[in-house]
Amino acid sequence: MTLVRPWLWPALRRYVLGILLPLVVLGLLAEDVLEHQRAAFETPLLLWLHAHTPPALIALSLALHTLGSPPVMAVVFVLIPAWLWQRRRPADAASALLGLGSAVGTAFVMKLLFHRARPELWPRLVAETGASFPSGHATVAAALATCVALLLWRTPLRWPGAAACLLYALLSGAARLALGVHYPSDVLAGWLTGWVCVLSAHNVVHAPWGQRLWRPLLRSVP
Repeated sequence: MTLVRPWLWPALRRYVLGILLPLVVLGLLAEDVLEHQRAAFETPLLLWLHAHTPPALIALSLALHTLGSPPVMAVVFVLIPAWLWQRRRPADAASALLGLGSAVGTAFVMKLLFHRARPELWPRLVAETGASFPSGHATVAAALATCVALLLWRTPLRWPGAAACLLYALLSGAARLALGVHYPSDVLAGWLTGWVCVLSAHNVVHAPWGQRLWRPLLRSVP
């Protein structure tokens, strides 16, 4: 007698690889920050990046800094659920709102809890005064990329969309390192936070019991 039904294995893999494992890594990073530890490679890596980053990538990093700013992302994070609701997709709208909102809220709370100082390795081109862990820009980039990739997953744009979303998230995180405003562990924690929050919200809303919750909303959409 099998302990797990065969049809449950795909769901278990998604939860273990998509949520549980990232949470374990995020917990290990948070533990290091709480104990005021820093990976030995972080400062040398930042200094190497600073010495080898071409001006074009610095310009791109500045553009991504502006794109990922709170005012811009606040508008984007409101427009996506609103557009989905207008398209009569209330479950997707709820999933996007819950996932994107929880990513922002979780990153904000973590910054308050850990209050990690930002690196001071060279004069910065951008002014940042908040805590460093996790990277807010990396969090919202990963959250937005995950949200859009999930929305495109059952469309012909599945793989091109996923590749574009991944590239955007990676570049947004790398930009924080090129600008010297975050440690690599800050960026990794931000990526994991955005990914886990959006994927968790998606799984909750689209689970069988979640579908039963949103089915009345489907009938209420004019």
